[in-house]
Amino acid sequence: MRVIPIPCLSDNYAYLIVDDATREAAVVDASEASPVREVLAREKVRLGAILSTHHHFDHVGGNEDLAKAFRVPVYGGEQDKGRLPGLTNPLAHGDTITVAGEEARVLHIPGHTLGHIAYAFAGHVFTGDTLFFAGCGRLFEGTPEMMVESLTKILGSLPDNTRVYCGHEYTAKNLEFALTVEPGNAKARETLEAVRAKRKRGEPSVPSTMSLEKAVNPFLRTMSPEIRSKVQAQDPAATDLVRIFARVREMKDNF
Repeated sequence: MRVIPIPCLSDNYAYLIVDDATREAAVVDASEASPVREVLAREKVRLGAILSTHHHFDHVGGNEDLAKAFRVPVYGGEQDKGRLPGLTNPLAHGDTITVAGEEARVLHIPGHTLGHIAYAFAGHVFTGDTLFFAGCGRLFEGTPEMMVESLTKILGSLPDNTRVYCGHEYTAKNLEFALTVEPGNAKARETLEAVRAKRKRGEPSVPSTMSLEKAVNPFLRTMSPEIRSKVQAQDPAATDLVRIFARVREMKDNF
């Protein structure tokens, strides 16, 4: 399985999943059609499916154009019926699909939106706007409880070597924030330097891995004494993981 990040809009990523044996491909989060078409032509592969993580327009803007042009199904969460353009194959938590020669397990990971899903392939997961490299999405529709469950129990249970492909190039800013709540995190500082170097060369920061997320992402590190101390300096009653998460999310919203 080969994954090609496709920069879209101002800071989005679509991802092309390529089966080199059959020359079939699937696209995850087709923000817009033109960049996807260009990569399909460059790679000389045919599009077989469109996978959407959630209904926000900056992740599905190219769905209908691509589905019409290539006559392919559009997959998305069942709760996004009526909200996700071109949806033909609604999916629930635990469903499996096979695209580009690979099987994916569907994970329902609400928080950013209520219908948000991830696609977990062997060794790869596409997390949309729920889990970013060193961050997480804003809570537009879900609750802190939902997001903690999605991040720690569902995505956090994936193998540590799982490659994580997220929806936006927010990584440097996320790591800068992480160091304000956990300044003693040497791994986060080292990762920020590496990411800045990649971006300077014009390279994507993605993917990360689940092990790296657990080491640098403050939203997966709410048990860190340094983060807890930072939060409790503002909210002494914040002792449980959900409330600590919510306070860290508020800090990030205002960063």
